[in-house]
Amino acid sequence: MGKTLYQKVWDAHTVSTLGDGRTQLFIGTHLIHEVTSPQAFGMIRDLGLKVKYPHRTFATIDHIVPTVNQDAPADPLAADMMTALRENADEFGVTYFDLASGKQGIVHVVGPEQGITQPGSTIACGDSHTATHGAFGAIAFGIGTTQVRDVLATQTMAMEPLKVRRIEVTGKLRPGVYAKDVTLHIIRLLGAKGGIGYAYEYAGELFDEMTMEERMTVCNMAIEGGARCGYVNPDEKTFEFLKGRPYTPTGDEWNAAVENWKSFASDPDAEYDHVVEIDAADIEPTVTWGISPDQGISIDEAIPDPGQARDEVEAKSFQEALDYMKLPGGTPIKGVRVDVAFIGSCTNGRISDFRETAKFLKGHKVAEGVQAIAVPGSQLTAIQCEKEGLDKVFEEAGFEWRAAGCSMCLAMNPDKLVGDQLCASSSNRNFKGRQGSPTGRTVLMSPVMVAAAAVTGSIADAREVFDFDPATAAA
Repeated sequence: MGKTLYQKVWDAHTVSTLGDGRTQLFIGTHLIHEVTSPQAFGMIRDLGLKVKYPHRTFATIDHIVPTVNQDAPADPLAADMMTALRENADEFGVTYFDLASGKQGIVHVVGPEQGITQPGSTIACGDSHTATHGAFGAIAFGIGTTQVRDVLATQTMAMEPLKVRRIEVTGKLRPGVYAKDVTLHIIRLLGAKGGIGYAYEYAGELFDEMTMEERMTVCNMAIEGGARCGYVNPDEKTFEFLKGRPYTPTGDEWNAAVENWKSFASDPDAEYDHVVEIDAADIEPTVTWGISPDQGISIDEAIPDPGQARDEVEAKSFQEALDYMKLPGGTPIKGVRVDVAFIGSCTNGRISDFRETAKFLKGHKVAEGVQAIAVPGSQLTAIQCEKEGLDKVFEEAGFEWRAAGCSMCLAMNPDKLVGDQLCASSSNRNFKGRQGSPTGRTVLMSPVMVAAAAVTGSIADAREVFDFDPATAAA
């Protein structure tokens, strides 16, 4: 019987089975940032320990760093965290991509673009969206601060093995439908808790055709569907993306690495705990309407009415979401006024996101009364955008072009909503207060849909706002 990639990677990294039945798992790569690492470093310092394998740990600043005046943050806490990361990296010999390096950015953007993220590896980071790295055929887990401590000190962590669900999407997307719509559709279908206890294997014709950055978008939000991780089997696209990156092998070592990476792909006769089949033609531009990523609908659908809920529990959750979002059930989502438009985050802050959006945004203007900001996911992404003139397209349209960081995705920095502002966002979570204001409202959508909302001043169907070539599939 064949094995899944998840099983192969798990077996290759198993150190031992602990007395309580959990596996002691070796972590090949540890990614850290300024928010969840200071306490972990403090704990190992108090214990008199060192970082076990410093060359396997990579640090950057992203969550709390401002996207304006980065070198001199007004918030003293941000300044302290940035200083602490520098001092900890120096003390423990950890590689640090700081602002001066030209390589700083969101940890889940930096890892792939540096070639640190590689197939067949285990990756851990003190951040929920570590699943992003699964796009490369890695098993990547978000962990808490005490586990960050454990990985720093031992390069291992204790876990129970997961079941594996194969999500197979066949066919092609229609124009105007993007990877963000795919992941929101899957979460809507399976639920925010549907993946608990599972690793998601994304497969099928659609994922075979996707670019690496599109795969990253889908894997990024596996956690929003309750899965602990999500991955795509490595293929030639994976290898081509990684070739020549700073931390990937070269010469004969590259050829050997590729052969090794290929061996981790799921076997044709692998068995899964559950299989879900989806037709890509059924996926429409999708937006959220509530306070959980699974509360999503297609742009042409009406906001759900609690009276149409399946049971009392669902009706109560619908009503809670509608009350918070200040939206009437049973009415169209299209046309709901927006106050802020945000393009960025580890979900949709990569070069392809800005290229695709700029293609449609050019020649349009942000609607009066809408604040629109565009935040590259890394310094290298920003440089590439500026080299191609994409920053000018955004600025001429009325967007603020910011420096790299997590920005308004989670608002642990100055980029925050005010009051009950409603934000059209390309980020990954629409929880209550997620974007900085306890009453701020978030509607998740693809970057091109965010652009459509920005220029119309309301939630809109990008296919109606912009010119889409019906003969061209979505990028």
